[in-house]
Amino acid sequence: MISKVQLRLQFLVLLWGFTGVFGKLVTMSALPMVWYRVLIAAVVVFFYMKFRKMDFGVSKNELMKLLAIGGIVGIHWFTFYLSIKLSNISIALSTLSMGALFSAVLEPIFFKRRINLLEIILAIIVSACVAVIFNASPEDYKLGIIIGILCSFLSALFAVLNSTLPKTIKPTKVTLFEMIGGFITLSLIMVVFQPEAISEVIHISWSNLGWLTLLGVIFTAFAQIESVDLLKHVSAFTLMLNVNLEPIYGIILASLIFGDSEHMTPVFYIATGVMLLSIIMNGILKTRFSK
Repeated sequence: MISKVQLRLQFLVLLWGFTGVFGKLVTMSALPMVWYRVLIAAVVVFFYMKFRKMDFGVSKNELMKLLAIGGIVGIHWFTFYLSIKLSNISIALSTLSMGALFSAVLEPIFFKRRINLLEIILAIIVSACVAVIFNASPEDYKLGIIIGILCSFLSALFAVLNSTLPKTIKPTKVTLFEMIGGFITLSLIMVVFQPEAISEVIHISWSNLGWLTLLGVIFTAFAQIESVDLLKHVSAFTLMLNVNLEPIYGIILASLIFGDSEHMTPVFYIATGVMLLSIIMNGILKTRFSK
């Protein structure tokens, strides 16, 4: 029988898989969309911490590091939704799976360890799958694929940087200051590079505001707090192994909701499936060999 914890875990991954759908439900461009996402998430986590009477204190060095990582998170989400706008949800989610490849490269650099043979094999398989996806996709989707690859690199980068944070900083506190860092970074990018997006922020429609509130509250703030709580019951490895199901959930949901615009060639689904399977098997084998 499936345990309550496993059901909660699958529900959490389903929530994360659904975030890509908002890239089409929200009709505004990617930058103001993510600006609202981090703002709403920061406000929700702030009031959650106030209600729970949690401590907000961090050192100056910790604060600067959290804000910087938050800036990377904000740009990661921006590139994720930009990839969706330039291609489709399926493309963005499939390229996001490359995060495991970039983690395999970044972790030895940050933690001064040798690259594992399994990680080299993973790198070859994932790179080959992405090359197949790129060649099998329509010409007008290829910029979206490139942006998606950048998105997956940023995903791996902030994950590795988060793992270097002191364990004494509570995850809710990490989330709050990273969302603030994302908000500051995206605000600067908007003012300097895309000032026309300010008009979208000011003249947001009620439907977009509704979708973004849902995205910020349930699919960002709640999902983060739930993931932190689940780590009391499951290992970080179990959580990350299940997170690899996110693209599968997301691609299925996108196909069900948006139909033909999300349907890809059989080659795309085969390459994505091989890539996801190799990532999951890599995680399982590394755990067995480390025992």
